[in-house]
Amino acid sequence: MQLLTFLVAALISGALVPFQAGANAALGRALGHPLWATMVSLAVSAICVIPVMIALRVSAPTIANLAVQPKWIWIGGVAGVIYITAAVLLAPKLGAAGFMTAVIAGQILASMAIDYFGVVGFAARPISGPRLIGALLVVAGVLVMQAPSLWRMVQSATQLSTQH
Repeated sequence: MQLLTFLVAALISGALVPFQAGANAALGRALGHPLWATMVSLAVSAICVIPVMIALRVSAPTIANLAVQPKWIWIGGVAGVIYITAAVLLAPKLGAAGFMTAVIAGQILASMAIDYFGVVGFAARPISGPRLIGALLVVAGVLVMQAPSLWRMVQSATQLSTQH
């Protein structure tokens, strides 16, 4: 039952992501630059989490403890900036479903590599046949979702090459 609860919570969390991409893209247009949307989105995140931390009485971290941690622990913030900026720039061009399927495919492929090599704090796990098939189906889904656009791109490139 606990696994089902976790899966539903993850599903609901994931369902919020396309709304975030669309809202941040609109915010970028309103602010005049996608990096301003990234900055404002991160600031709103901080404004939202600080009261929760205060209400839960979360103690401050020990700075000395951070010095002995692996340097890769900081990539989460960098990844967040890259993701938010990519969403602002790419979601309007690919559409919500096109952008999200590409994001999910990237997440699945990177997750499989992370699991296989056991990096960033995860235990190493082999790539099984069912997991590989699932990942390939997700990648195929990206291609199917973008097939009309990809086909137009191929046709345009073919026309340009025959004109020269």
